[in-house]
Amino acid sequence: MSYQDIAAKLEREEIRLASIGKRAYAACIDETIISLLFIATYYDAFAQAATYEQRIAIISSLILQFIGLKIVYQAFFTWYYGASLGKIAAKIACVDVGLLDKPSFAASLSRAVVAVISQICLYLGFAWALGNEARQTWHDLAAKTAVIDVA
Repeated sequence: MSYQDIAAKLEREEIRLASIGKRAYAACIDETIISLLFIATYYDAFAQAATYEQRIAIISSLILQFIGLKIVYQAFFTWYYGASLGKIAAKIACVDVGLLDKPSFAASLSRAVVAVISQICLYLGFAWALGNEARQTWHDLAAKTAVIDVA
């Protein structure tokens, strides 16, 4: 389905796409929650570090756990609620473009994995949303989803 087809389908159903600003706001909330969960989980390890270099070494050794936490958080909330906690706060949601319902577990998982890849690629996948009518990022394209306003 092309960008124009998706935008036309949503317009026909009187569904508005979420603005880039709302999506950025939701992403900031989600990153804060994930970071706080990570710090709370590994607080003892961080507390034992006496120097800045030791903290950096600990963070480096836990990078796969951090990435895993991000994927689990995004996949679960997108699959179960159709929105992460940040999206809920911003009053936006993620929908499957075919069904206009919350994404399946497989789609939510692939969306979460591609979102992390996009972050590793200097957020280029997020910037992709600026150049198309349906405001789809790489992870939206991979999962065949769109982010809409719910308020």
